[in-house]
Amino acid sequence: MRTGYPLLDVFLSVLYFFLWFLWIMMLFWIIWDIFRSRDLSGWAKAGWLVFVIVLPLLGVLVYLVARGGKMHERQVRDVQAQDEAFRSYVRDAGGTNGQSQSAEITKLAGLRDRGVITNEEFEQAKAKVLA
Repeated sequence: MRTGYPLLDVFLSVLYFFLWFLWIMMLFWIIWDIFRSRDLSGWAKAGWLVFVIVLPLLGVLVYLVARGGKMHERQVRDVQAQDEAFRSYVRDAGGTNGQSQSAEITKLAGLRDRGVITNEEFEQAKAKVLA
């Protein structure tokens, strides 16, 4: 398509490229959404996947109309689950405020040796750390 305006040809070529790239990204995003969707059975996932691959333009448009509203909710739910799992891992792996048990006991022993805490307080605090 020659318009007689070389700058317009460049602009249209860049526009077509970005629209094509956007469509490809949307296609992969929809395929990812099909696989992570928990409310679809295996056969429904296979059907949507075949529809999106065999008739890509129509499949993407129909998927966005039929299931597009829930895509964001599924993404938010998955991100919240990952965040909670990470926070739980950090709490469990962190020990006492991010310090290892041996470092905490060493600190308590130093306090006992300097006379800041008594031997009974040291034993109670050590039991808390080891619990």
